[in-house]
Amino acid sequence: MSTDWTKYAELNDVLTTFKAEVEAILAERLVGIYLQGSFALQEGDLQSDCDFLVVLGDEPNPEQLGRLALLHDAIPRRDGHWNRHLEGSYAILADLRDLSGLDREWWYVDHGSRAITRSTHCNQVVVRWTLREHGVVLTGPTPADLMDPVPAEALRARSRADLAAVVRDLLSWATLDIAWVQRYLVAMTCRIAYTLKTAEVTSKRLALEWALDAFDDEWEPLLRQVMEDRPLGFVRMEPPREGSVARSLAFVDYVRDATQSW
Repeated sequence: MSTDWTKYAELNDVLTTFKAEVEAILAERLVGIYLQGSFALQEGDLQSDCDFLVVLGDEPNPEQLGRLALLHDAIPRRDGHWNRHLEGSYAILADLRDLSGLDREWWYVDHGSRAITRSTHCNQVVVRWTLREHGVVLTGPTPADLMDPVPAEALRARSRADLAAVVRDLLSWATLDIAWVQRYLVAMTCRIAYTLKTAEVTSKRLALEWALDAFDDEWEPLLRQVMEDRPLGFVRMEPPREGSVARSLAFVDYVRDATQSW
C-alpha cells in the first residue's frame, strides 16, 4: 500500500510510524486508521493540523489505553514539525455506523497535546461526512463500508447551530486579541456557510474563495486579508490588523442574516 498519503514526506513518515505503533497496541481491536479534515480534502498545508480517526471494534482495554496514553505523551516530544500537529480520536465502530451514535465521547487527542481525554470533538456530522466521502485510508476498509451516508439535512442543521454560536464557541478557548484568532473566525464562518448552502464540507481556504462570490463585495477586503495572512500562522503575541476584529464580528452578523433563507 502506498504511504504517499500527503504531499509532505515528513508527515508521511510520522503517519507510517504512528500507524505501526497503533497497530501494535490495539491488535485485534483495530478496524482502521484514517485521515479526515483538511488532508482528506487534499487541502492540508503547513498551517494545518493533521486530523486522524482510528476506528476500533470495542473500547481499548486498560492496558491498551495506558499504552496509547504513553504513545501520545511521547509523540509531540519527537523531532520534526508534524509530530506536534496531530489531532484525532479513537472512534467506536458501532457509534460510527449511523447518526444514533452522534455526540458520544471517544478517546481524543487535541492538536499537539500530550494528553488523551474523553471528548465528543470528532463525533460530529462534519467529521463523519468528510471521513465517509473523502477519508484517506492508512489501513482498513473504505470508510463508506463502515458508515451510512450523512444526510444533507443533518449537515445543514448542524451548520445553522454552529453559525449561531461561532463567536461564543471561539471565545470559550481563544481570544480575539490574537491575529490568528481573528482570521480563524472569518474562515470558520465562511466554511460553516458553505456547508449550510451546499450540504458538503470544504477547506477554510476554498470556503474563503467561495465567499468572495457568495457574499456582497463590501466584504472582499476582509476576506482577502484573511487569505493573504494565512501563511503567517499562529503567533501568540501578534495583534490583529487595526479594525479587523470589529469588521470580522460585523461579518459574522452579516452572514447570519444573509443565510437565513438557505
